[in-house]
Amino acid sequence: MIKVLVVDDSALVRKLFGRVLGAESDFNVSFARNGLEAVEQLEQFQPDVVTLDVQMPQMDGLECLNRIMLQRPCPVVMVSTVTEEGARTTLDALRLGAVDFVAKPSGALSLTMDEFAPTLVSKLRAAVAAKLPASRRLKDRVQFRVNGRVSKVRAASRSKDEWPVEAAQGEGLVLVGASTGGPPALEALLTSLPAAFPWPLLVAQHMPATFTGSLSERLNRLCALNVMEVGGPMPLSPGSVYIGRGDADIVVSRRRSGLVVMATPANNDYPWHPSTDRLVRTALEQVPANQIIGVLLTGMGNDGAKAMTELQSKGGRTIAEAEETAVIWGMPGELVRAGGATWTLPLPLIANRLQRLVPTYATRP
Repeated sequence: MIKVLVVDDSALVRKLFGRVLGAESDFNVSFARNGLEAVEQLEQFQPDVVTLDVQMPQMDGLECLNRIMLQRPCPVVMVSTVTEEGARTTLDALRLGAVDFVAKPSGALSLTMDEFAPTLVSKLRAAVAAKLPASRRLKDRVQFRVNGRVSKVRAASRSKDEWPVEAAQGEGLVLVGASTGGPPALEALLTSLPAAFPWPLLVAQHMPATFTGSLSERLNRLCALNVMEVGGPMPLSPGSVYIGRGDADIVVSRRRSGLVVMATPANNDYPWHPSTDRLVRTALEQVPANQIIGVLLTGMGNDGAKAMTELQSKGGRTIAEAEETAVIWGMPGELVRAGGATWTLPLPLIANRLQRLVPTYATRP
């Protein structure tokens, strides 16, 4: 049985969540009205996964999450309002250690619960399988791997990592796909790249539209690179990162002035948005495969695996995040299983590999 602790100060939300989760034969559900009750249940109920409301009296969601991560770490899925403030708080929660989040439907929850329920259930099942070493927050886990285990990682994979890598020349793109666990992984990757990185990076991170703007703003503050959310057509520039707007897709096109990236309505042929598969395929229509590098980071599902396998078969190069650092080895794992990963690397080694694959800074005009 999967023990689920639902933490919410709303009696209606607890009732509706209880009804949805109680319908799953392998879920055992308990409830807490606030953060203090949730902390008490950590040892009594010993949940396998927690749904945690952000706004609560006495102890809010972030304070409660902090206590969970320190007292008895377990996967946490935040339940956030679809607002700009809710997005910022959710990103704070992901840095503190939450595995994922669900955006609480606007309006009468009881009227939209049937549509919301499958997402809630699937995210909880995925969260249970997520890696969560004891007493490590999600961002701390990444830093722990960088500072505490990178020497072991390098030692284990040194011979393969030191193989000669031929850098591409001229105009090119780096395409990045991520889902569950993606924001902290993107932060770890992008903060490791210099402002002089020669190629633009385009990112498809599965998120609602109200969250990708806040994610872009946060990464822009933290990175040497220039990070922005994609709206209308935007010319692609070296040293810049383009985050696809949520609930839409991000595509590459070409104008007389050069390559541009833009947001476009989500295509129903692709189940996740922004779609990594669609991003890669539109890039292949405009840029030779050998001038494209695909990077597939942590996330559930298989978005990006097919298109990046096509990319590799046409002469492009691809990097899958290794299972040892991925929160959920779904998307990168599918790429590896399809034989489409040129390299499978732990997160701390990906930025260095990218710098070896693109034109050297010394040759830039």
